[in-house]
Amino acid sequence: MSRLPPKPDFAAIEAEAAAHQSASRRTFILAVIGNLVYSWSNNESMFIYVLMLLMKTDEASATVVFATLNTTRARLDLVERLAKIKIEDRTIEKELERLVAKFNDYTRIRNEFNHCMYTVDEHGEITHTHSIRLQSGRGRLQLGVVRKLDEPRLKEMLDAIRNLTQLNRDIWDFLPRLQAHLERPDSGGKPAPQEG
Repeated sequence: MSRLPPKPDFAAIEAEAAAHQSASRRTFILAVIGNLVYSWSNNESMFIYVLMLLMKTDEASATVVFATLNTTRARLDLVERLAKIKIEDRTIEKELERLVAKFNDYTRIRNEFNHCMYTVDEHGEITHTHSIRLQSGRGRLQLGVVRKLDEPRLKEMLDAIRNLTQLNRDIWDFLPRLQAHLERPDSGGKPAPQEG
């Protein structure tokens, strides 16, 4: 028989005193989660401009291509594949690879908070996250990890937001260099490999 988690004590959560007692911490946690998602989304959108430059097209067309691909992984795969055929300068190519890798590092933490269940205590305070990602262990599938939403975890989230803010600036700094490289008169993309 399936074991359900215990039903929350909604009366206690909704009680004015309990809500007031935990409201500032809950509001802070929700603001941190919101800032994390906001910062991540701003960075994902920056790859529209990378795509625009690589495809030598306008912003609207690049946005259509970007939005047509329905996962972040598919969007970045397209960016990486176009870079391999369009970028001739290895330094520029390496820099783009670094930016994509850094963005991917923060996709994990963003996904962690976008795709989880939140546990609240009797005062309405968010205490844990429970990943809804299926994991395989000892030949069995199980629901993902339960993690405390404590001070070290909040620090990890705040560090990620700071790093995503810096990444956004790094991408903005990179775009003119990519544009200058791709607009060189001799920049027609890497030559096709010779057969034979």
